[in-house]
Amino acid sequence: MAKAKGRSRLDRAQIVETALRLLNEVGLEGLTLRRVATELNVQAPALYWHVKHKQQLLDEMATVMLREMSAPEGGGDGDGGGGGEAGEPDAGEDWREVLAGTGRGLRRALLRYRDGAKVFAGTRLTDAGHAARQEEYLRRMVAAGFAPGAAARAAFVVFAFTEGFVIEQQAVEPMPGERDPGYDVAARTEAFGPRYPLAAQAGEELFGDFDARFEEGLAAVVAGIAATLGPAERD
Repeated sequence: MAKAKGRSRLDRAQIVETALRLLNEVGLEGLTLRRVATELNVQAPALYWHVKHKQQLLDEMATVMLREMSAPEGGGDGDGGGGGEAGEPDAGEDWREVLAGTGRGLRRALLRYRDGAKVFAGTRLTDAGHAARQEEYLRRMVAAGFAPGAAARAAFVVFAFTEGFVIEQQAVEPMPGERDPGYDVAARTEAFGPRYPLAAQAGEELFGDFDARFEEGLAAVVAGIAATLGPAERD
């Protein structure tokens, strides 16, 4: 593994960039401050000036990952959505697509990294860089007839669904083209046998086409939001 070189003065951005790169190699459990220090060819105490512990490092990593939601979509690493900026809908776009685009953008950002959803869930963002995107989302939803509080809760529901979905997806497929052998559908079907035919049949649905399953689940979530938090319901 090549040691990181270049800048002589260590900074937080360099640490986070290195940690995100290492995450794809070693996963969340293998990512430690000592491992990051080794990659940067410095002593571990040099990192503590910038990040005091692993949770603080994860907060910084999650902040960068959320920032990537606004990056232009790349080919082959996402869920196959349309062009443009993830999370920033076109003018006149229906509020349902505003919400769906938020979920797709988050999923795309999380799938770029091994254990990306686990890193992101439960972390605290370290700057206000996401505020402009959040303000734009709320403005569009309020213009569509949502109460501000309902618009915020709708976003939370979509984010929670997306995080949970990607955590489960990455348990089966840690990285694109990689699959955990413990989730072999044929072996599961054989183990369940004729005694549990419906459960055996469900394996393909549970551990199969994640892109299609995400879109199906996202549509169900958005439909539920329309029925419970939508423009007809005011705070």
